[in-house]
Amino acid sequence: MVYQMTQQFFIRFVTFTFSCVLLFPAAVAAAEKVTQERLNILWIVVEDASPHIGCYGETTINTPALDALAAEGIRFDNAFVTCPVCSPCRSALVTGMYQTTLGTHNHRSQCSSGKGKGGPDYIHSYRLPVPTVARLFKDAGYFTCNSSSGLPDAKRGKTDYNFVWDSGDYDAADWKDRDEGQPFFAQVQLHGGKNRKAHEHATDPSQVNLPPYYPDHPVVRKDWAEYLNSWVQTDREVAAILERLDDEGIAESTAVFFLTDHGISHLRGKQFLYEEGIRVPLIVRLPGNEYAGTFRRDLVTQIDLAATSLALAGIAQPDHLQGLNLFADKYVPREFVVSARDRCDETVDIIRCVRTKRFKYIRNFMPHLPYAQPNQYKDGKQFIKVMRELYADDKLSEFQSRPFLPNRPAEELYDLDSDPHEQINLADVDAHRGTLQELRRTLYDWMESTGDLGVIPEPILEDMGRDAGNKYKLLRTPEQRSLIPEILRALDTSHFGGTESLTTELSHDHAAVRYWAATAVGLNDNSSLARHLMPLLADESSGVCVAAALAHCRLARNKSDVSRLAGMIPNANYITGMYAIRALEQLGPDVSAPQAAAVDEARDSPYEFTRRIARRLSSSFSAGER
Repeated sequence: MVYQMTQQFFIRFVTFTFSCVLLFPAAVAAAEKVTQERLNILWIVVEDASPHIGCYGETTINTPALDALAAEGIRFDNAFVTCPVCSPCRSALVTGMYQTTLGTHNHRSQCSSGKGKGGPDYIHSYRLPVPTVARLFKDAGYFTCNSSSGLPDAKRGKTDYNFVWDSGDYDAADWKDRDEGQPFFAQVQLHGGKNRKAHEHATDPSQVNLPPYYPDHPVVRKDWAEYLNSWVQTDREVAAILERLDDEGIAESTAVFFLTDHGISHLRGKQFLYEEGIRVPLIVRLPGNEYAGTFRRDLVTQIDLAATSLALAGIAQPDHLQGLNLFADKYVPREFVVSARDRCDETVDIIRCVRTKRFKYIRNFMPHLPYAQPNQYKDGKQFIKVMRELYADDKLSEFQSRPFLPNRPAEELYDLDSDPHEQINLADVDAHRGTLQELRRTLYDWMESTGDLGVIPEPILEDMGRDAGNKYKLLRTPEQRSLIPEILRALDTSHFGGTESLTTELSHDHAAVRYWAATAVGLNDNSSLARHLMPLLADESSGVCVAAALAHCRLARNKSDVSRLAGMIPNANYITGMYAIRALEQLGPDVSAPQAAAVDEARDSPYEFTRRIARRLSSSFSAGER
């Protein structure tokens, strides 16, 4: 079995070395030197790309270097990321922990750097409570580096970690600066699918194979061809890295891991939990090419790289790691993997999925909103603009139209054996009711056991993290962990139950439960419920105030609620301000137009994502005037 590879290789190596000692005394010193050397560990991480390469079955383009790497190593056919967007995913990768456990799950949160940044009272709660993998290697005597190309003249590579960390975890950009004989841990960050300008590779748009959830349109075909061009370019960049290892004579002492940070940046890919967003290539080449050309179909996740790499280097693994050593002697394959999507820039969403070998269960915790909510990053892409236009003109199929519908189901269930493109939602099919309930329970148990912070609304989570000193500390005791099932019960009530218990939950001790109860009440058609929201308009939690004001306005159409929301935009908790202006956007320009001055002021907000919503909402006011 592949899982015993390292042990078998070691036993054979020791046996061979012992024979050499008996027959060739001169070889003793050399053998001792080899046994003392530690493996170099190289992670090659590519941005925004799904497994569209030759060794995974892609036929439109040629990727000889990656195909050769797979032929010399192990190809994992069921590898997944814990989040389909970069900063939470990379935070998980470099810590070996779920981003939802660490509290780094919202893409570009209030860190001290990057696009999000944040209020001074909140930044400290993003200090990383555990060491990065690079720090663990460095403390073990490894040279650590993070490169933009894997070549000697490289600049430092992308980090985009969603926490406050010590940049000294990396010694330099490249391993060329290490001491002689010093092993290295290197991360190489390649642009990959973000490089849509590799036109010299000239993939013919007419030859690409589009998945059925995208329309056969020239713009979409052109974009997909440019994406495949990026894979050809990536293949050449990987070839150069592997050639360098050979030239430096270190290929046989370097374990190479190749993967992408998440799937292709397309409508159903990046930011979403369909296969296009979470399934990634993973190739591992180990010294000696042991088990060359093999493949594995067990379910693995990118946080397994931390545990596996540390084990290969002989470094003790700390208890906080949540991944598995993929080559452990007692390795037990998972029955499922979980991926999570939370806020992406200015777009608030909470989605979780459980993926088994056969089924995918998706839980949408905000089903009242469309999949394709406004998002500056995605809406700036030409193919998204075209798809929105085609939807408006009723030129998309029912399947292709789903992202643009005003809401979505709370649950989705797909049989991936018969439905690999996730077209047929089985959530309401009686024959699959047992599977649905089992996977829902599996997900909820996982959320409780791992301390999934994502169902705590972000404005509330920010205040909790500020008060506790770190988000990771919030659910460290069994008493605190009980908050997750309480929130899940409230969410299930709002999505699957009646309104009776919702009014009781409006007075719950915890702000998170009050928030979700207020949100659910506001989505109810019964305007008589508005009176139950009145106490929450002055709640001690600013996040609950936003939810209550939005809900009350939906039910009572009270102008004072709109004014109240506008007044909460300038807030020390920047996330509260962003939620407030997003609430105005959800109410629509006709309702929120009287607060145009406050919205215009928000265009100069200290928080980037509040500014984005303000610009969008201001534009809608102008369009209405025309």
